[in-house]
Amino acid sequence: MIARMIERIAGQGWLALLGGGEFSFGETFDADEAWVAKTPPGPIGFIPAASGSNDYVRHFGEYVSEELGRELEVIPIYRSRDSRRGRNAERIAAVSAVYLGGGVADHLLDALAGSPAAEALTKKIQTGGMVVAIAAAAQAAGRIARSIAPGQTIPGLGWLPEGVVEPNFDPGHDRRLRKLLELPGIRWGLGIPPESAVLLGPDGVVEIVGSAFYVEGPAGEMEVLEEPSPDEA
Repeated sequence: MIARMIERIAGQGWLALLGGGEFSFGETFDADEAWVAKTPPGPIGFIPAASGSNDYVRHFGEYVSEELGRELEVIPIYRSRDSRRGRNAERIAAVSAVYLGGGVADHLLDALAGSPAAEALTKKIQTGGMVVAIAAAAQAAGRIARSIAPGQTIPGLGWLPEGVVEPNFDPGHDRRLRKLLELPGIRWGLGIPPESAVLLGPDGVVEIVGSAFYVEGPAGEMEVLEEPSPDEA
């Protein structure tokens, strides 16, 4: 049932959408463990465009090494000229997974829009790779994203052709998600709380870490999506 509701671009790879949380406090560990388990051996690529913070990159690299047992390779995309460099598209193709760090959706989309790097990320989802997006980067995966400018929206990466994502979601405060659902071409939305994740795989596979919320249309009823209990798994 969930697979029919949540539609992503076709392909043999995975798209992992993380709602947020502080990795340094272990808040994203369950979600990270889930996507790492589906990732082939090899380094994890990290794109810092949404935040531009070198400290984020350094601390996240230590976390990936110490807690997840993987190597992190920075893919140096900070602005649009970086995403047009063929070498960065090659780096995206070469790593086993690409992690889009959190920050500001506008910064990430300004850097990636219409670039060879964006095409390489899309191809990774289509051809069997893993792309992970957390917080603002998860929002950028949809057709539309909220802009940092009050009341404005910007085109997303389009990996969810008719969908939008609201990260750090609180179901008691769903106005921003429902406002996105009023936009033309948007059929459904996901609200993903911190520490939770929605993993979208090939052939319509959907896996939930923690819980998430699905709604169709601005006045639709919110449906809770939860990972199966140990007895159900």
